[in-house]
Amino acid sequence: MTEQKQKEFPPVKVVLLGLDQGEFDPYRSMAELAALCQANHMQAVAELVQKRAAPEAGTVLGEGKLAEARLYCQNLGAEAAVFDGELSGSQLRNISDALDVEVLDRTMLILEIFRSRAVTNEGKVQTELALLRYRLPRLAGLGESLSRQGGGGAGGGGARRGAGESKLEYDRRHVRRRIEALEARLAELEKRRGETRRARQKAGAPVVSLVGYTNVGKSSLLNALCGAEVLEADMLFATLDPTARKLTLPSGLSVVAVDTVGFVSRLPHKLVDAFKSTLEEAAYSDVIVKVADAADGERETQLEVTDQVLAGLGCTGIPQLTVYNKCDKPGAVPFAPGVLLTSAKTGRGLPELLAALDAALADRVRPVRLLLPYAQLSLAEPMRTRGSVTAEEYRETGVYFEGFVKSTDLHLYLPYLVE
Repeated sequence: MTEQKQKEFPPVKVVLLGLDQGEFDPYRSMAELAALCQANHMQAVAELVQKRAAPEAGTVLGEGKLAEARLYCQNLGAEAAVFDGELSGSQLRNISDALDVEVLDRTMLILEIFRSRAVTNEGKVQTELALLRYRLPRLAGLGESLSRQGGGGAGGGGARRGAGESKLEYDRRHVRRRIEALEARLAELEKRRGETRRARQKAGAPVVSLVGYTNVGKSSLLNALCGAEVLEADMLFATLDPTARKLTLPSGLSVVAVDTVGFVSRLPHKLVDAFKSTLEEAAYSDVIVKVADAADGERETQLEVTDQVLAGLGCTGIPQLTVYNKCDKPGAVPFAPGVLLTSAKTGRGLPELLAALDAALADRVRPVRLLLPYAQLSLAEPMRTRGSVTAEEYRETGVYFEGFVKSTDLHLYLPYLVE
């Protein structure tokens, strides 16, 4: 739903459902689910969590808890229920029948948010592909909701649609064909992304990726550092597509800073797989900046989630910095000396972060003073584009430069170094 439409229509009222088996903090998870609903223009009007050693086979929750949830839906005017976990097709249907409202699970909700927020072609293809892959085995339970999403065939397609099993089989064929088309399109887009990444590596500009939990202020931090205009919003998954901006460090080294999609606890594996080409920007980085919310009591848990996702992407061995952003917010607790605290809003800690990036990339750049003969001025170009020039003076025998060059380029300038 677009921002304009969100202003025109009130949010959809939903009841949140959860099962507590002792595997994680259910109330923290439900608070996150409520925030996800808000990001999808939904308003959580009630929460019900049932503690059970094992889920009920057909409905996950017990009969009594479902009856209670049905009353909540009726009395509060809820149009849907959202379950904090993954449900099978039959469970979706059974719970929907018991509550008499539409039912979504956590993964479907996240996928719907991604679908509505994707901007680039690759983001849209990745999201639709993940959504269809997830819904395909759940077609029987989703009923008409998928027909609205997947659409029917034209040119006589409606005539082939029968009731019951024939309609289900038609929908499955339609979704499978769409998945195949999207997979081919995504492969083409991933090839282009690979070419862009190789061109960036050839140019030699180090890459700094900002990663972390969703809504910790990565986009705000990128804007504060680079003066970029990346969408900022106080909601989950405001940024879905990676955004790259040029950043010049205090040493003069030019780097590419990349803002990536945020993580969330229990991020579905299907989503990680679908967005791998986007998320793996971090795996090709020279430095990874892990951003956490300094005022969030669960910040260490957020960093654990970030570490888990990074490990799954094969990011081991890449230098990492941990930054606690939003340190100006009420509730931000004191930290030990040396901890990187930043505020994209006030600018606090940004010089320290830039200095830390310089230190992490110290082996990538060398300060130099050169006297390039006029016949060798072509060497000035890689110094300008891959390093930086801080002083330039025309002299009788050539041009004098002060600045920084890439360590891998230093051999080109050895004959022209001056004291």
